[in-house]
Amino acid sequence: MPSSPRRASVTARPAHRLWNLATARTGYVLHLDDQGRLHNLHWGPRLTDEQALSLLDDPLPPGRAFEDDTEAPLDLAPAAAFRFGHAQLQVRFPDGTRDLELRHLGAETADHADGVELVLRFADRHYPLTVESHYRLYHDSELIERHLVLRHTGAAAGGEEPITVVRADSASWVPPRQRDYRLTQAHGRWAAETRLHTAVLPYGETVLTSRRGITGHHANPWAMLDDGTAGEEHGQVWGCALAWSGTWRLTAERTPADRAVLCAGSGHDPVSRRLAPGEVLTTPVSAGSWTDGGFGAASRAWHRHLLRHALPHPDELRPVLYNSWEATGFDLSLDGQLALAGKAAALGVELFVMDDGWFGTGRSARTGDHAGLGDWHPNPDRFPDGLDPLIDGVRALGMDFGLWVEPEMVNRESELYRAHPDWVLHQPHRRRSEHRNQLVLNLARQDVADWVHRQLDGLLTRHRISFLKWDMNRPFSEAGWPEAGPEGADRLWHEYVEHLYAVLDRLRADHPGLRIESCSGGGRVDPGILSRTDQVWTSDNTDAADRLHIQDGFARLYPARAMAAWVTDSPTPLTGRRLPLDFRFHVAMAGVLGIGGDLTRWSERELARAAELVAAYKRIRPLVQHGLRYRLRPPGEELGAVQFLAPDGAGTAVLAYRRARHYAHPEPPLPLRGLEPDARYRDADSGRVHHGAVLLSRGLPLTLPADDYAGCLVHLVREEAEDSSPGR
Repeated sequence: MPSSPRRASVTARPAHRLWNLATARTGYVLHLDDQGRLHNLHWGPRLTDEQALSLLDDPLPPGRAFEDDTEAPLDLAPAAAFRFGHAQLQVRFPDGTRDLELRHLGAETADHADGVELVLRFADRHYPLTVESHYRLYHDSELIERHLVLRHTGAAAGGEEPITVVRADSASWVPPRQRDYRLTQAHGRWAAETRLHTAVLPYGETVLTSRRGITGHHANPWAMLDDGTAGEEHGQVWGCALAWSGTWRLTAERTPADRAVLCAGSGHDPVSRRLAPGEVLTTPVSAGSWTDGGFGAASRAWHRHLLRHALPHPDELRPVLYNSWEATGFDLSLDGQLALAGKAAALGVELFVMDDGWFGTGRSARTGDHAGLGDWHPNPDRFPDGLDPLIDGVRALGMDFGLWVEPEMVNRESELYRAHPDWVLHQPHRRRSEHRNQLVLNLARQDVADWVHRQLDGLLTRHRISFLKWDMNRPFSEAGWPEAGPEGADRLWHEYVEHLYAVLDRLRADHPGLRIESCSGGGRVDPGILSRTDQVWTSDNTDAADRLHIQDGFARLYPARAMAAWVTDSPTPLTGRRLPLDFRFHVAMAGVLGIGGDLTRWSERELARAAELVAAYKRIRPLVQHGLRYRLRPPGEELGAVQFLAPDGAGTAVLAYRRARHYAHPEPPLPLRGLEPDARYRDADSGRVHHGAVLLSRGLPLTLPADDYAGCLVHLVREEAEDSSPGR
């Protein structure tokens, strides 16, 4: 009989002040030294309790002049004496004291239905501050989640003053010493997001951050470390990510003693938070992973975790959608949208989304990007009978209806701004800079957050809207909140995100059938927003050739189930590149397929072929959205390919891409991953049967069109076991 999977566990050894944390595969060992400092002794393969205790036999390094006696990064790293590296926790007490001296108060372990949690409690030796370090493990995940809880334990009546929290990173992640350290991250800009960058980690501190109020296009809140030798399917990889959708900072430090640490937290310098007597500050979750199967295994571990413990409704299949933006822009009408809906339905589209331009009245009508944001009621000139005739028409075609909104923004030319000019982010005696003719509503204000909720709740209550494309096209500027006093400018960065999350949570609770896409031109993609939305808009760049790189970097951490990917017109609106229809579809099939082109201009041949490709995607959709992703060849090579394998191994789909064909070379067979060597796999289209062992070793033969920018899909289904005796 197969053995049952190992469950997550936490074993405490109070006499040794040691805790052995274990997932099914991962071990994480903590130890409190004689000075009350919390160390990570091990982060790697799961250890038995005896093995974990043996780590205490290793002697500490000798003391050195001008150095701390351990020279090692700490698992809980407060600003303190002789700690000269990055401090995870920094405070300023009312009398100006900045160092922390923490004493250990105790530890509690709590069992949950899906895992176990360890809480280590500390208190400052003099000042009224407690610190809890939380560790959350799941039975079905290799990742560990961590966060801090800070409490001001003083009483205002007793004359206690607020404590300033200068920095409170969620976790300090310390991999074991390596021969070298290589840092992998995602970098980019608008229309070029989530591109992978790998380089040797330099000595000192490397800071990745966003100060824009949103997660950001130029960086993403995760990083991975290896020793410089890990590949796609071999080697140890350590990594962490932060579940936060506002400003953030991730510090990768290489110490003079040649140790490394990753530290991730919300906020940015010089923003701080005041903790009044009785108040509690809970940091966002940072998750960490270790794998010994290279970057591919690391990605699959993150995908599993985010699907199971972040995304709402993880078992659902995301529908094929059509979005009207590139076909109509701001020029909307009932007849025009219904005409597009009819063509979309004929392709097999399941969700029709009307984009920008449906709202506002009079001089504030949304006929361009200069007006209307904030006035969330249908334009009576364009929709004299409201949205219901369009929604009913779309649903009669067999599709659900979705709507574009940008509820965090306002135009000066709007009823909302004329009524509430104080509702936007602003500073005294400073201009209100516009970007895209927009200003940012201050969701840190409870009245503004409540107003946003009422507007959207009213739309969803009055109409059969099943999907919101929630856009956010503007970074913060003049980020002030004068009505909140001198501390308002610091408070808004965190309270804005907390109220955004609360609005999303309320809408989902009140409208359980609602599904939401986080759309910020690719600028709000992180594990925090994924716990409240069903998918994210990956990038405003829909050029399939560019998307290969953007989607490859996206998939390093995030699952295909969350990645919106559109087929748009050729030439591509953003880049002007001409690309074949099949290539555009095959690239978009690696995520949540959408169509955004002007279908009224597609030829009958293109429409017929698009319908075939939509049907093909639906056949492999369970594999793509719920399966295991293998990066067979990176997109920078002449031939790139990804494979999606069913969790039970019953089928696999391969998407292969060739940018250009040189010297008439045929494509070599493509070795696959994860298959059963003794099984047979039948090509769902050609009927050809392949042996698993041959597919794993020699590879899958490919047949791509002779053109540049060629793509293909191969769908293989595992056959039932048959007699495999010689002669068959």
